[in-house]
Amino acid sequence: MTTALITGASSGIGAVYARRLAARGHDLVLVARATDRLNTLAEELRGAHGVVIEVITADLIDGPQLDKVIDRLRSDPPIDILVNKAGAGLMGGFTAADPDQMYKLLRLNVLVPTLLTSAVIGKMVERGSGSIINIASVLALLPEYSAGIYAATKSYLMTLSQSLAAEVTAKGVYVQAVLPAATRTEIYDRAGGDISKVPNVMEVEDLVDAALIGFDRKELVTIPPVPDAAAWDPFEQARFALAQGFSNSEPAARYRA
Repeated sequence: MTTALITGASSGIGAVYARRLAARGHDLVLVARATDRLNTLAEELRGAHGVVIEVITADLIDGPQLDKVIDRLRSDPPIDILVNKAGAGLMGGFTAADPDQMYKLLRLNVLVPTLLTSAVIGKMVERGSGSIINIASVLALLPEYSAGIYAATKSYLMTLSQSLAAEVTAKGVYVQAVLPAATRTEIYDRAGGDISKVPNVMEVEDLVDAALIGFDRKELVTIPPVPDAAAWDPFEQARFALAQGFSNSEPAARYRA
């Protein structure tokens, strides 16, 4: 029996991942701040699928509470799938942003998934199996569409996924970055936004089902709303074509006086 640990599991994308993975027969470790919601979800899934479910109540930006989750990732039974879903948004631009709020967002969106992945990846490599799912955002590719630092945090998560995949894929560990566009979750309300003003919002169930198809296909980057998967190919080709110039020891002619 395989076990998946899901952060941000009490609602939205995390809760749907829990339902879908339980239906696939995975035991679960559910992590979030909302104990009542976690317990309700755990009871639902135990009854529906007969899987073993652990609940860890944790505010992941609090060091000792984060340590509880790190300890579980390092212990047995081993975690076979880590879903880094916990995250938040921050409305408004950079110039007027509260530094304390930016610090909290950076801890949750950047530091937490990094440390959780670090805690589990070693044993996955030793076993030669395991999966890391990082929930990023299409804004990682379009930072101009989002004021403030949110897009930058999601860009970090995508590039972390890419660099990690380059390191561990050959060792049997699969890494997936999921890039949702606008999705009907509580993140808008929590950040002080209004989802009713956002066009073309995807339902959470549709997003997760699509992401899991990408997971089954072992995609590195999964972008559920993009109609043509081939649209990613020229983007990647352009990136590697640009990289061909990185090894020049002299500045390009256009930069010489």
